[in-house]
Amino acid sequence: MAIYRVVNGASAGAAAPVKVTTGAAIKTLLQLLHPTQGMQVTAWGISFDGSAAATPIEVELCTTGTVAATVTAFVANDVTTYDGPADANVASAGGLTLSTSGSGYTASAEGSVVAPVRQGDLQLIAPTNQYLYQFPLGQEFYVPATNVLRVRVTAPSAVNAYCWVNFKIGGD
Repeated sequence: MAIYRVVNGASAGAAAPVKVTTGAAIKTLLQLLHPTQGMQVTAWGISFDGSAAATPIEVELCTTGTVAATVTAFVANDVTTYDGPADANVASAGGLTLSTSGSGYTASAEGSVVAPVRQGDLQLIAPTNQYLYQFPLGQEFYVPATNVLRVRVTAPSAVNAYCWVNFKIGGD
């Protein structure tokens, strides 16, 4: 089973990836949606470029049920195979829904999320720091088909960020 990786921006080319501002309110930096199969998050991470220690940023790896943010849509090249050849049974880009209400980055609107939000990980991270987590084998964070996986931040003041998610398709 292939592991895929996405970052909160377009796939890097000749230039470095573009950092995304957190803003000073809740913001989805990265979002994934598979219409027919579950996903298993194997690892994820985030880093900030703040220059001074300050109040930590609330960072969430979560599912918001079927409620999606409005995002900049990924294109197929933005979804990379991380650990080898893509699964022959999965369509291009891991079969993700690549659209402004599906898989993408940098939300312009959060959508009307209601409880419960299912947390895969929740951290308070200093704006000068970074965080990465690899789930133990057999204990990956599971996202059911049609559910939306998000990396969300709530920052007291804006800083720039990179984030990424490694995931497998399947498990339903």
